[in-house]
Amino acid sequence: MIPKLKHSNKNFLLLAGPCVIEGEAMAFDIAEKIVAICDRLEIPFVFKGSYRKANRSRIDSFTGIGDEKALEILKAVGEKYNIPTVTDIHSASEAELAARYVDVLQIPAFLCRQTDLLVAAAETGKVVNIKKGQFLSAESMQFAVGKVRDAGNNKVMLTERGTTFGYQDLVVDYRGIPVMKENQCPVIMDITHSLQQPNQTSGVTGGKPELIETIAKAAMAVGADGIFIETHPNPAVAKSDGANMLKLDLLEDLLTKLVKLKQVVDQL
Repeated sequence: MIPKLKHSNKNFLLLAGPCVIEGEAMAFDIAEKIVAICDRLEIPFVFKGSYRKANRSRIDSFTGIGDEKALEILKAVGEKYNIPTVTDIHSASEAELAARYVDVLQIPAFLCRQTDLLVAAAETGKVVNIKKGQFLSAESMQFAVGKVRDAGNNKVMLTERGTTFGYQDLVVDYRGIPVMKENQCPVIMDITHSLQQPNQTSGVTGGKPELIETIAKAAMAVGADGIFIETHPNPAVAKSDGANMLKLDLLEDLLTKLVKLKQVVDQL
């Protein structure tokens, strides 16, 4: 389904990278390290980076370095390492633009019911990854999948990223993974966003990165087809979502454990 995907059918799918493209050197550094890890562990890898962050708590929050500049960096990363790339789009008008640079278009959770956005993404012919809204049940995602397929595109994936739990927390209902797999499409577990603590009074989203391994292992145990992880060399200085990102030098140990766990699960 995803072009340029190495090690396909050997392991779970990994979508990983920084929350937002902060610059060329940072993007290449992260991509190089993840590619090396995934080659050693034979994990199919899609490099993730948002070219712009449209959903910010405060107007003074960092949103990006410029749309086409960031998209050019994503394209360059994909070409240098011969790997697929994924980025979010936020409106129907962005679909065609982003599709010129990346292999997978991602629909943000808050926008997963936007019909015009789903149809525009589908019509590009790219793979469409739809994040489940924090406000929706797993069962309801059949309709989002249906919109993409009805627009003539069968290349669709779903991503679980937690469900609203009170005003400032999320909880993962792992029953949703097998439910969404009934749509006959890959289901990804977004590890890091599931650990967000949104709507903080400071206007900066919080998080619980110490639980990343817990969320990831549980996802493998219930049969997730892949995982989504935002990672950064130094999350403390990341320009977006640093509170719930995984430090880059911790990634290999986590993935090694998940590969072993998946091997056990596959034998059950």
